[in-house]
Parts: sequence; structure tokens; C-alpha cells
Amino acid sequence: MKYALIGCGRIAVNHIKAVLNNGLEMVAVCDIVPEHIDVLFSKTGYDKPVERYEDYKEMIDNHPELVLVSIATDSGKHAEIALYCIEKGINVIIEKPIAMSLADADRIIALSKEKGVKVSACHQNRFNIAVQEIRQALDAGRFGRISHGSINVRWNRNKEYYEQAIWRGKWASDGGALMNQCIHGIDLLRWMMGDEVDEVYGATRQQFHDYLECEDLGVAVVKFKNGAVGTIEGTVNVYPKNLEETLYMFGENGTVKLGGTSCNNIDVWEFVDSDASDTEKAGLHEPTSNVYGNGHTSLFADMMDAIKNDRKPYVDAVAGRNALEMVLAVYKSQLTGKPVKLPLKDFASVELTGLFGEGCL
Repeated sequence: MKYALIGCGRIAVNHIKAVLNNGLEMVAVCDIVPEHIDVLFSKTGYDKPVERYEDYKEMIDNHPELVLVSIATDSGKHAEIALYCIEKGINVIIEKPIAMSLADADRIIALSKEKGVKVSACHQNRFNIAVQEIRQALDAGRFGRISHGSINVRWNRNKEYYEQAIWRGKWASDGGALMNQCIHGIDLLRWMMGDEVDEVYGATRQQFHDYLECEDLGVAVVKFKNGAVGTIEGTVNVYPKNLEETLYMFGENGTVKLGGTSCNNIDVWEFVDSDASDTEKAGLHEPTSNVYGNGHTSLFADMMDAIKNDRKPYVDAVAGRNALEMVLAVYKSQLTGKPVKLPLKDFASVELTGLFGEGCL
């Protein structure tokens, strides 16, 4: 399957690993800074011949044979590039967030349907072994009625991290801690708790990162239409390094806590109907080389199969929109000081411009 990568920054290492693990034929790669391609290939040991570009449109136009493209640029460019690829009939994997506005997310969904193109939102943590175990238990009804759940993303991002790329921490190109670091966990919470959300009430703050435009802390209460309640805590203020990404679920017949740095471990696994297999699950630990986990390989494999068999990807564009909507609902709640009802018809991260000042990076 002919493939190309657009964007060769921090997350692109996982994309190259997924390419190699799935036997994709990478024919082209693009980055506006050519040196980024050299660094990426050096990190991953990729040594196969591939055409290099600085302009993604030129790359796409020169390679009509492309079947799949993954987009790993700064977040503010995701929608623009995705729409160009989809218009050309190319299937796309879009790194999170799928867009920076709900209007752009809706355009991606609509155009992909019109062109018969597959779109996968890169929420790779859905493929974590621990996450799949909890999902299977949920689908089997083992929790019974869900009471509540929470996602806690307690990480560290210092000034050096933000100085590595000028787009980070800006409303138009990145968003803050919730949009960038915490959206994977927010996706998991919404997916596990029933997807249908009634109301979000949130607050964000810029506590320590006054050189950014955006928040470094966000908290929220989420009311789901099935009666369950969820809480979100996301921050990059943890000293001195990443602490955890934990997902809790509490049901009338079961309690589960997923832990580790990216919900890759099972710390608590208790059910009324426990058997020997549950004993094995408790304490499950999936080793990962970074906070992004191992899910990119599985997400790419799923997308390739979805293309071959003309089915919906496991994590489709609607899932990407749902995660984006949750983050934007928290942002809107902070802006208005009121709970926000869902569905949220339209809102964009740039509507928060000036909330915490203009930053100084």
C-alpha cells in the first residue's frame, strides 16, 4: 500500500515504526524543515529510498498513486492538509486533535463521506492492551450500571519543551494542556462512559507557563446522558517529570483503574463475577518506550484493513470530533463561566485568544 508522511516532528517516530511494522510502502515524506527528515530517519533507522518534499501539495500532486497519508504536523495545519488529501481521494490518518475547530472537523467528516475516503483520528491509546481489556469488560456488561469515572493526566512540560517548536502553546496552532497532552485521555473517558454527553462544566488556568497563550491546567465535570458523571484533570505542571495518566471506572459490579504514563497498566481490576482470568489481568503492565504508547502500529494496521475491506476504521473521524468537542466544551465553559450543553454546534480554539495574555515565546 503506497503511503506518505506529512510532518516529521516528535510524534513522527511512532508513525515510522508503524510503517515498518505493517509493511507499508513509503514513497514520499514532507516537512517544511528538511533537516527534520534526516533527524527522523536517524532516530528510526529508516534507510529506504523515499522522495522528500517541503510542500505537501506538491508531494500529493506528484504522487497520484498514494493510498494512505498520515498527518503529523502542528495541530493548526491538520484540517487544511486533511481536506486537501481527501479532495484528492486519499485516505488519511490525522494526529490528534483532528482539527482546531468543530467547523473544520465537520468539513473533514462531510468531505470524506462525499469522496468515499477513510479517515482515522490518531487516538492510538484505544489499542492499549489495558484499554482493550476494560472495553471488553464494559461491552460484556460486567460493570453493570456505571456510577462515575475520571481521567487524570498529570504530566510535565517545561519551557525547553515549548521552545522546541514555535507552534506549541498557541491557540491557533496547538491549544493548551487539554488539547495537546490530555485529549487522548479525554477521548478514552468519553468512549468508555457512553459517548453521549449532556453537559460540561470546566475551568482552566495558566499557573506556571506565562510565556504561553494557553492553559497549563484544566479540570471539568461531565454529565453523561446515561446518568453517569465523569471528571477530567489535565495538567503539565507536575514536578519534576510525568507522573501518570490514569483512568478510573466505577460500576455497581466492578471497579477498574488503568495507570502508567499512558493508561498502559491495570492497577485495579475487581468484579463481582471474577474468575482466574481476572487474577491474570490485575497487575498487567504493557512496556512502552514513550508516553505515546504502542498503539500506532495497531491503529495503522486497522486503517489498512479498513481500506482493503471498505469498512469504518476503529477510530474514525467522528471519534476524533467527539474528543475535540469535549476539549472545546471545557474551553467554552471557562470563557463563559457557565456549563456548556452538548452537542456543541461550533467553537474554535482561537476564540480564547487573549484569555491568559499573548505569551512571549
